[in-house]
Amino acid sequence: MDGNGRWAEQKGEHRVVGHANGVRSVREALVAATEIGVRYLTLYAFSTENWKRPRPEVEALMDLLVNTVVGELDELNNNGVRLNAIGDIDSLPKSCRDTLEQAILDTAKNDRITITLALSYSARWEIVEMARTLATKARSEGLDPSTINDAMVAEHLATKGMPDPELLIRTSGEQRISNFLLWQIAYAELWFTPVLWPDFRKEHLFRAILDFQSRQRRFGLIGEQITPA
Repeated sequence: MDGNGRWAEQKGEHRVVGHANGVRSVREALVAATEIGVRYLTLYAFSTENWKRPRPEVEALMDLLVNTVVGELDELNNNGVRLNAIGDIDSLPKSCRDTLEQAILDTAKNDRITITLALSYSARWEIVEMARTLATKARSEGLDPSTINDAMVAEHLATKGMPDPELLIRTSGEQRISNFLLWQIAYAELWFTPVLWPDFRKEHLFRAILDFQSRQRRFGLIGEQITPA
């Protein structure tokens, strides 16, 4: 969800105003995804690198997170939305962590769509944590390193129990992954748009989905193997 700060700066506003306006885009994306039957929507909300931003901006983002989660809780439950979070959640301020964990519990039985917030997250952090866990099991639990495979790695990532993404959307015109779900997006389709996140609406998500549906996903095969003549 890129471009909040630039959106605000273009309007002569503080960067935090862009983040606040980005909340509407989250609602739009969630409603659109729910309408067309998407079961999992993951939003890269705050990276481990974002902690390096100016302190007032980080504090404002944390406050915005708390207020948004609390303000949207009834709406999430009314629409069957289950809230989830991945990342170094322990690094969040206690008020944010407590609010987030309670909201996750309060929506745990919803099953229409799962919205996952990646908070204090980076793929490198996740992969290092996975490696540490498997190394510990090899040393203390007798795990045979030769038995480690793709499935075992996936079971020790933050996204355990979630399907790998089929489509990755990046807003704001930047064309890079920025340390997001590097293992999981091995075969995801990528879609880039110049639209800044606060201007992202349902029609943009639908456009991305239509483009995705026009593509042939080969997973290393050739076209004839996917759609034989």
